[in-house]
Amino acid sequence: MNGAQALLKTLADSGVEVCFGNPGTSEMHFVSALDSEPRMRGVLCLFEGVVGGAADGYGRMADKPAATLLHLGPGFANAMANLHNAKRAHTPLVNVIGDHATYHKQFDAPLESDVEGHAGLVSAWQRVSDSPDAVSRDAAEAVAFARSGGGHMASLILPANHSWSDAQGAAAPVEPTPAAAVPAERIDAVAKLLRSGAPCGLLLGGSVLRVDGLTAGSKVAMATGSKYLCETFPARLERGAGVPIIERLAYLPEMMAPQVAGLAHLIVVGTKAPVSFFAYPGKPSSLVPEGCEVFELASPQEDGTGALQNLVEALDAGGAQPVLASATRPDAPSGALDAATLAAALGAHMPEGAIVADEGQTAGFMAPFTTAGAPPHSWLTLTGGSIGIGMPMATGAAVACPDRKVINLQADGSAMYTLQSLWTQAREKLDVTTIILSNRAYGILNLELERVGALERGPKALSMLDLSNPVLDFASMARGMGVEASTARTAEEFNTQLEAAMGTRGPKLIEAVL
Repeated sequence: MNGAQALLKTLADSGVEVCFGNPGTSEMHFVSALDSEPRMRGVLCLFEGVVGGAADGYGRMADKPAATLLHLGPGFANAMANLHNAKRAHTPLVNVIGDHATYHKQFDAPLESDVEGHAGLVSAWQRVSDSPDAVSRDAAEAVAFARSGGGHMASLILPANHSWSDAQGAAAPVEPTPAAAVPAERIDAVAKLLRSGAPCGLLLGGSVLRVDGLTAGSKVAMATGSKYLCETFPARLERGAGVPIIERLAYLPEMMAPQVAGLAHLIVVGTKAPVSFFAYPGKPSSLVPEGCEVFELASPQEDGTGALQNLVEALDAGGAQPVLASATRPDAPSGALDAATLAAALGAHMPEGAIVADEGQTAGFMAPFTTAGAPPHSWLTLTGGSIGIGMPMATGAAVACPDRKVINLQADGSAMYTLQSLWTQAREKLDVTTIILSNRAYGILNLELERVGALERGPKALSMLDLSNPVLDFASMARGMGVEASTARTAEEFNTQLEAAMGTRGPKLIEAVL
């Protein structure tokens, strides 16, 4: 058994079942070893940005890590934008990064780079395996760390000669460390704040936004009259009919301000206090109201759901009734195809158990409102703000949950970052429906141009935010990668095409021309 075979067996023994990869020469022994480990599914992606985003989507839905296979520093760099999103999502993830053979590094070959430096930018744990026998031990520790606490990114750097050399065998799995329990003293302190009579808000995020956490939080909010909020871009939010309702913080600071206005105490669980995504001239970076005290009930690495459940007991709020979303759907739309009619069609046809990978940006802003009463579903968002996540995140989610319909709500500009995801969806026969919101512009940047005070809008500036010269033909590009595709220009056309996509399996793309 060589080091690569020992590594794969260790990953599989530790519960890792999928490896998203874009390999190179230094990873060929890992690729060859895939045939020796039937429990590991290898998923080829045509760009490393897809690899990182797919592993993120998989981890968010599977609650366990996938592996990535990346080629040296440049390969890791190509994946880094979506690994940044995964880091912000606290997704469990294990990167396997091939490196040059140890004896070859001294020659400064063209692909030589600071792999450790690259990995350190997003990894909470990293290690260079220093011998063939160390590879499997390091892999077991990497998986355990990735699964510990609230989820982490671990990176294992694998020199090529340690991959091809003989190794003793696989290492035994290492038990992950569970999320730390929140001390009773902190729960009592929060209960005291909530009983004080001062205006309070609960702000939830991370893994707390599953049904158990939402239920406990809603009971606390109902028992104490507190404002009930969640972070702007949750990694995974459970929502829909019969699920406790929670209000998402708005993206724009001026829209968020009324949501938190007048609070004396803001209690954060599994996230952090809100800040502006960007600095704007003359506007504050912190979005906590002046005079409001922030109290952290649980960090993302702690058991926030358990803390809320214990808080329910401390407040004697077990009898409080959480506010649940009612089962409502909009009517099928007609007329012009715009943000409102597109969102209405989505709300009308979303099936139970759907997973929405939302990178809809400006044109998709109404979709969360029209789908609030749809059957229960999961909503995944752009946690780190690094665009190009939607298509690969949908791909990984579909690998993790093959029995659930995945809907990718996708802005056209950011679609072009990782369009290669469609090829992987076709190759793996994944049940993903991609909806391209084709407004033929970087809509969010047109908005930001004004907000940052850049008021000069000459032809050169506007051309940098325009996608209509030439027009992108997404349906043709999708068909070129093996995905069934159509184009909708009216609400009726979109409604018909979406209804058909929801009723059949397999990858599809609808370009909605807005």
